[in-house]
Amino acid sequence: MALSGSDRRLLAALEDGLPLVPRPYRALGERVGLSEAQVIETLRSLAARGVIRRLGLILRHRELGYRANAMTVWDVPDEQVRDAAATLTRLPFVTLCYRRPRRPPLWPYNLFAMIHGKDRAKVLAEVEEATVAAGLDGVARAVLFSRRCFKQRGARYAPKEAAWTSSTAAS
Repeated sequence: MALSGSDRRLLAALEDGLPLVPRPYRALGERVGLSEAQVIETLRSLAARGVIRRLGLILRHRELGYRANAMTVWDVPDEQVRDAAATLTRLPFVTLCYRRPRRPPLWPYNLFAMIHGKDRAKVLAEVEEATVAAGLDGVARAVLFSRRCFKQRGARYAPKEAAWTSSTAAS
């Protein structure tokens, strides 16, 4: 897929995340020589072309005291997984929910839901509430509490050694 120099500069600048300012797209544009409107339009175009799949927020939850974080996984019958997931995503304490393929014989689970919390007992109660709400009583499940936090970062679009400078971006 052909990318212009300004596309590349914008993608490289975006790797560090949006600045925490009232007008982040304007600030990003100032870094790469584009107007705020050009940044927004370029991001729309990159998303439409599939270069960027989504823009999202990375919250460093441990720094906010959320240390009782559990990924709950269920082995949901395929014909029920869509409805169960829809129910889970509506629960205010479920922060992430998605379907993945099973990997038998070691991993029979196909529905994943993350619950972040400050208190392990409360998280376990929320897992029970989610299980009942989604009609997953009696379905095989595992509750996996995080033991460590991995580095969280956004997408990378180019190797660091290929950082775009004004001389390489002109191409």
